[in-house]
Amino acid sequence: MHGKFVWYELMTTDTKAAESFYKKVVGWSARDAGMPGIEYTLFSIGDHQVAGVMTMPDGALEMNVPPAWLGYVAVDDVDASAARLTAEGGTVHREPNDIPGVGRFAIVADPHGAAFALFKGTGEPPPQLDQMASGNVGWHELMAGDLDTAFNFYSKLFGWTKDQAMDMGDMGVYQLFAHGGQAIGGMMTKPKEVPSPFWLYYFNVEALDAAIDRAKSEGGQIVNGPMEVPGGAWIVQCTDPQGALFALVAPKR
Repeated sequence: MHGKFVWYELMTTDTKAAESFYKKVVGWSARDAGMPGIEYTLFSIGDHQVAGVMTMPDGALEMNVPPAWLGYVAVDDVDASAARLTAEGGTVHREPNDIPGVGRFAIVADPHGAAFALFKGTGEPPPQLDQMASGNVGWHELMAGDLDTAFNFYSKLFGWTKDQAMDMGDMGVYQLFAHGGQAIGGMMTKPKEVPSPFWLYYFNVEALDAAIDRAKSEGGQIVNGPMEVPGGAWIVQCTDPQGALFALVAPKR
């Protein structure tokens, strides 16, 4: 499991509105996690839990931290991985901590500031959905501070390997990366107009145009696309009504 994305978490200003939005746009079901002392909602497809949503922590808005999605990457040892991340130039924003009955985690960032989380679950991991199953997260994309530096960092931390590389002309190289021999995402040096590096997560839907219509009707905004990508899939990048950036991917328009 080391180096595999295993969870996704939305921190937002209005959890009920976010719950309604993603249920309609992506097709997730939602239920309260029943965690004592915290309101945490679980998003699922069938019996498979995919993501969670919670209210942004106190002080985040004052620090100009916008609503955002955070990806959790499985590691063999959270404390050891956090220490290695620091040694490789990353930052630990929240020191390793336990979630009773769930696992251990840390909130971190790569050397250029793109945030993600380290995670090791308690007990056996649940069965995994197919990567491209409807409602799952089909792609993980890093707008990096610098592609070469970022790839070396993540490769050392997670063992990711280079897959296909695509020359995007003036935009530079888009480097696919693989976990266990399967391409799970891509990264590229961010365009100059993008203020800071970030991770973007692509949620699988069955048909893109219908999902775009649902997103617009529920108060979302389209920021890039729709466009066809190599392999024949279609993507669009959006913001939800609270301003969190996400993307959709589908095999057809």
